[in-house]
Amino acid sequence: MAPAVTPEALVRDHTIYSCVMGSRAFGLATDGSDTDRRGVFLAPAPLYWRMDKPPTHVQGPADEQFSWELERFLELALRANPNVLECLHSPLVERLDHTGRELLSLRGAFLSREAHRTFVRYAVGQRKKLEADVRRHGAPRWKHAMHLLRLLACCRDLLRSGELVIDVGADRERLLEVKRGEVAWPRVEAWMTRLAEEADAAAPGSPLPREPDRARVEDFLVRTRRASALQTYTHHEVAQGVVGGGLVGQQ
Repeated sequence: MAPAVTPEALVRDHTIYSCVMGSRAFGLATDGSDTDRRGVFLAPAPLYWRMDKPPTHVQGPADEQFSWELERFLELALRANPNVLECLHSPLVERLDHTGRELLSLRGAFLSREAHRTFVRYAVGQRKKLEADVRRHGAPRWKHAMHLLRLLACCRDLLRSGELVIDVGADRERLLEVKRGEVAWPRVEAWMTRLAEEADAAAPGSPLPREPDRARVEDFLVRTRRASALQTYTHHEVAQGVVGGGLVGQQ
């Protein structure tokens, strides 16, 4: 049995894909912007043969770093989780191996009209928090308001085109004005409402499929897990003579 692996080692040694997210990926970075890193690691197969399973996600080890285990990441992406879907489309890739490249080749398999429900549901929750801030403090958290506008525009454009593009492009300056508190809250609210209505209008005729391609994603997961298990046999049991009788040949 392989020794235990720390969460930090899983991220350090088994990451298949990592990227920069947040303002830097969205085209909204300024001099004071943080560098938010997101990644996907593949826990080695032997870790699942224990009673204690590997973590589904790891915070750190660096500041502003968060990683998902592959299966959890795929599960969330199939549910059209906005943060996870956008992670697959970052223009700022920092680490990528052959499994990560196949993951990125599956980006289209996760996109469906389900994104309308999940993006808008997330936006509604965030908008309620902003409205509560206005009631309590007289103003929202402007940075959060900026990112909510960005998310709603991203959702609308995804439903219209069938493609997920996370860079804000020509909207950069308008959105940064919101972040700086230079746009009155009623105007920001009106902008949010318009974007949500445009997303609703785009949903029925969207070129996106009704559901994600779960079978294609599951095939990728099964093949990846099998390869990890076979690699374990190759590196450990063959050296010990455990599979000398043809166990690997029977796979």
